[in-house]
Parts: sequence; structure tokens; C-alpha cells
Amino acid sequence: MSDKQKKPQKLKARLPRGFVDRTAADIHATNEMVAKIREVYERYGFDPIETPLFEYTDALGKFLPDSDRPNEGVFSLTDDDDQWMSLRYDLTAPLARHVAENFNEIQLPYRTYRAGYVFRNEKPGPGRFRQFMQFDADSVGAPGVQADAEMCMMMADTLEALGIQRGDYVIRVNNRKVLDGVMEAIGLGGEENAGRRLNVLRAIDKLDKFGPEGVKLLLGEGRKDESGDFTKGAGLNEEQAAAIIRFCDVGTFFINYQNPDGTPTGEGEFSNTQTTNAIFEKVLNEFSDTAENLDLFYEGARELEQLRLLFARSGYFVDRIRIDTSCVRGLEYYTGPVYEAELTAKIPNEKGEIVQFGSVGGGGRYDGLVSRFMGQPVPATGFSIGVSRLMTALKNLGKLGQDEILAPVLVTVMDGDVEAMGRYQRFTQALRNEGIRAEMYQGNWKKFGNQLKYADRRGSPIAIIQGGDERAEGVVQIKDLIEGKRLSGEITDNAEWREARVAQVVVPEAELVDKVKEILAHQAEDRRRAKGV
Repeated sequence: MSDKQKKPQKLKARLPRGFVDRTAADIHATNEMVAKIREVYERYGFDPIETPLFEYTDALGKFLPDSDRPNEGVFSLTDDDDQWMSLRYDLTAPLARHVAENFNEIQLPYRTYRAGYVFRNEKPGPGRFRQFMQFDADSVGAPGVQADAEMCMMMADTLEALGIQRGDYVIRVNNRKVLDGVMEAIGLGGEENAGRRLNVLRAIDKLDKFGPEGVKLLLGEGRKDESGDFTKGAGLNEEQAAAIIRFCDVGTFFINYQNPDGTPTGEGEFSNTQTTNAIFEKVLNEFSDTAENLDLFYEGARELEQLRLLFARSGYFVDRIRIDTSCVRGLEYYTGPVYEAELTAKIPNEKGEIVQFGSVGGGGRYDGLVSRFMGQPVPATGFSIGVSRLMTALKNLGKLGQDEILAPVLVTVMDGDVEAMGRYQRFTQALRNEGIRAEMYQGNWKKFGNQLKYADRRGSPIAIIQGGDERAEGVVQIKDLIEGKRLSGEITDNAEWREARVAQVVVPEAELVDKVKEILAHQAEDRRRAKGV
């Protein structure tokens, strides 16, 4: 055997499944989007808070949809005191913990917003990641449905602030009390059926993804996807499953009454509780002959009627917000109204295929979540925007990330002595002090051609050049790299090129900043003209 040591294996660079690296363009687009969302939230009177990425696992609760996954759908580890901690699954459970821990110091109603990454230990797939950003708004200590109505209105305003046209989105609203009442009517009441009811809700939540036939399988024995993975169903019999599908289909029709002009009827025959109950009874009769003991059902029906009237009287008609009995939301902790923001426009995906994006956010009332820590009722409602998903839709619609991010002006390096380097750095700082992005070349300065190649790859608009001759005269060369690119395609004769020289000027050092500003302004005007602005 050879005494030579084996060459160590190179570590393979690989990204964990379900995670992505983000580019500068993605980050700038996210920042642009988050700023617009924040402006709407703050206009509504919400203030920011921040909670950590980790929570004690028991604080997150047993509300995770993939309960058959390791760690109950979350990424977990043990602390040095043997307590389990998990990366947060959403931003709502950490808020509940924060409110309970600081209950005596906060002012109710407590109106906050939060943006940050959440983590889910789920099977990754196309468009389904294990880490993604959410942007939440919540109102804790607000018991009336007017708080839920305001959340829905804020969702609509936020989408429009992001450039989504009216008619290209809808906020769908339902009530968990109604859904629980329906399940009572088909024999799924009682604590012993709590797990099956949750599976039914999660199945309905996939209507837009799998359609009625796919959901019917999930309500029954289960469904096998294209990869061969099998999802166990809720175990309903055929009649029960058909009843649930019919409820989701007909409920919306009966509730969203409209005037001839398309606006909902905010007054008159559909504005009183008795008529609302009659509407829901008609829905129930579509699938149940034993609609008894439905107090919770009718409580939810009354709340939906109040919401409908609040929307109509505030000018938010069915072209923006509508009641939809197929809207359920998948998490267990919702206790009343639930709502979902859906994009209805046909939007190209990353492959250029025209698709319907569907849900980009949602939420609802969760009166029991804070109460787990408090031992007393604490009403709360809120919604969450899926930032990454919505950002993709906005970019593909041309509503986001369209503004060019201007690359920095490059100050090139011709000499490496301290005096010359000091001058180059002084030029760079002078530009930065005037709000101009600038960098001094930090690579191997001895190969000047590489510096201009770097500037080209970087997309730099201007290069600053000063060699020994220019330094002796106290001047600098300013090369307009954008104009130079254009001219290189238009001018083929060297004499003509030397005569033009419009892409490169020589100015005194004292005029450097002003001349750079002038060239950048001309470039900006060219971009505006190219866009037809």
C-alpha cells in the first residue's frame, strides 16, 4: 500500500431541498413590495413588532396540517435544558405567545403587523418551499365582526396598492361556525370527530387545486398524486362527501344576492336575520333532512350577514369581497370568520405558461389561540400575505421589479501607490457622499482591460479613469459606458469613432461629481424615452 495520504474529497456544494437562494433582483423586488404593504397597514393604524425565528414547540400548538410528517411539520431541536424548540411555522402563534407574555403592558385592541420568514417541514415541490416570507396584520382584543370586515377591506386595499386591478382579485369570506354546523348536520359533531372535521376542512381547502373530484377522494378514502404518494382521506361515506361538495357549490350562489347593477343588496329583503337563516336553510336542505341543533351554524350565518352588510355599506362590493362557502382555510385554530385573497386574473408563470395563481394570502378569527396561555377569552383576528408567492405573480404581471437597479459607477485603478490609491478612494467617497452608487476596483488593477470587462459584466453606467498623465494635470476621464455600447454598434469607422468621442470626456477633478450627475441624468432620460414615458 502507498504511504501517500489520500487526497481529501472536495465538499459538494448543494442546496437543501425546498430552499432557494435569492438574487439581488429578488431582494430589491421584495423590498419594493413590502414597502407598499407596510404603507397600507400603517394607514390603517397598525404598528410593527418582531418575534424570533424560534419558539418553544409547545407554544406553536398542535395546529399543523402535515401531522404525519416528522416533528409535526416543523423543524425542531432540543435546547441545553432539554426543552424542544422549533422554527416558527407561521407568524400568528408567536404573536399569541407575545401577547400573553406582555398582556399587562400592551393596549387592547393590539394592532400590529410583522414580516418575516416561516419554516415548514413539508414535502417540497414546484412552488412549494420549506422557507418563505409572510407579512401579517392582526388585531387582538377586538371581538366584533367589524374587526374581521376591516381586515378583508385592508386585504383588498393592499392588493390594489400593489397594482392588482379591481376584477383581477377577490377576497373570499366564510365562517368556521357555518362549516362546523354543516358537519354536525351530516353526523360529524362531537369531540370524538374533531380529527375527521379537520381533515374535511383541509380537503375543502384544496378545491381550487384538485377540483371537486379530487376533493371528493380526499373526503373519502384518500387520493394518490402523480408521484404515487397517497394522502389518507377523511373517511366520509359517499353521501356525506357529496353533501359537502354540494354545500360548497350552492352556498355562494344563495348568499351573494346582487342588484341589477352588480352591487349586493345592502338593504331590504335580504338584510334581516330571519331571511339569512332562510337562505342557509335552503342550502342545508340541498343535502340534509336532519338539520337540527344548529345554533352554531345560525350564529355563523348571522355573522356572515353582518359582514356582507358592512362590506356593501363601506363600498366594498362583490367585485372585491364576497361570501364563499368553499373558503375554509386549513389551520385548526380558526374559530369564526375566515377569509382568503385570490388572484382571478390569468397570469404567466416562470415558464411563460398562462395559469391562475389562486390564493396569495388569507386569515381569520382565532379567539382561542391567545387564551391557551391566559386561561381567559382573548378575541383576535388577522391575515397573512404569502410574500414570495404574491411577488412571483406581481413580477410576471409586470407590476414589480420593473425599475432598473442602477449598478455602481466604477472608479478604475491605474497605479497602485498609496498616493494614487488615496485619490481613487477620494473620488469614490465624493460620489457616495452625493448619493451616487460607486465602487473603487478591488481586483488585480495591473490588467486594466479586466477592469472594463468587470464594469461591463456589472452593468456599470460610468467608468472613472485617471492615469499618471491625468493626475499630473488634475483631470479625470469619464467614460459613459451606456453611450459607448450604443455607439459601438452604430459606428464602424475608426476615424468616425475618434471624431465622435461623445462617450468619453475629460474634466477637472473638481467637476467630477457634477459631470457624473449630468451623464446619469441623460441615461435616465434615455431609459424613460425607451419605455415611452
